[in-house]
Amino acid sequence: MDKTRISIAIATAGRRDVLTETVRFMARQRRVPDEFLICPARPEDADVAALRQIVPHVRIISSAMGSSHQRNAMIEASTADIMVFFDDDFLPATDFLEETERLFRANPDVVIATGDVLADGANGAGLDFSDGFEVLASAGPNDLPVEPEPIYNGYGCNMAIRLGPVRQYGVRFDENLPLYAWLEDVDFSRQIARYGQIVKGLRLRGVHLGTKKAGRSPGKRLGYSQIANRVYILRKGNMTLKGALEGGVSNLMSNFFRSAWPEPWTDRRGRLAGNVMALWDLVRGRLHPANILKM
Repeated sequence: MDKTRISIAIATAGRRDVLTETVRFMARQRRVPDEFLICPARPEDADVAALRQIVPHVRIISSAMGSSHQRNAMIEASTADIMVFFDDDFLPATDFLEETERLFRANPDVVIATGDVLADGANGAGLDFSDGFEVLASAGPNDLPVEPEPIYNGYGCNMAIRLGPVRQYGVRFDENLPLYAWLEDVDFSRQIARYGQIVKGLRLRGVHLGTKKAGRSPGKRLGYSQIANRVYILRKGNMTLKGALEGGVSNLMSNFFRSAWPEPWTDRRGRLAGNVMALWDLVRGRLHPANILKM
């Protein structure tokens, strides 16, 4: 059987030290990646010397700033069969690539596989590396079902993609979703869903630290994107009306009710202001994801 070439790909911004420690952990993979690509938003976002000490064959890819631009640049630069997109603060279990290869070989119709996030700091104050190590250490043996579960979309923090159909049909991350590119994983997933299955692999385990440091959009921009990106993706036909309404209303209500007593790690008032700006632009027919670039 021909060798399956696997690439790790990380788009990063504003988390230089976090990136180095994450790559140090990823270097423990039992199945060594054939490519290791990192695309920083700015040259100073990656300590290249430190990264090359950890992974000598790492390749630094240049791109315009923005998650979609950076991910596309790595797709263009890759010769792999499977590209595993990891966030710069995602800690995969040491058998993640091994299990990814097994899943894709056993299921030739799968185009995207996303893993089981054992803990997600994005939903709270964020996790330290020590927290992530502890969660993975306590997870126990990987004796979960091999058969993957069908899902609607991959989760961008750990998303393995079969690059054959991506190249054949010209599927790319939408660069009209700028900067952090809120929900670009949903849009990409639904683009490629017409060519194969999107699944969750329970044996693909990891921890998303959800680091609360520079790298994501400020509150107002993110709040605008929470509305604008959903409407844009809905109009493309890559999100259901139910999903767009439920998600948008949920974000709006969370930002409204928590703005009086916001979490220390979340700019609720900024997000709420962005939500309101987006709704006003929707009413006026001026809504577009790229409007955050003017903020």
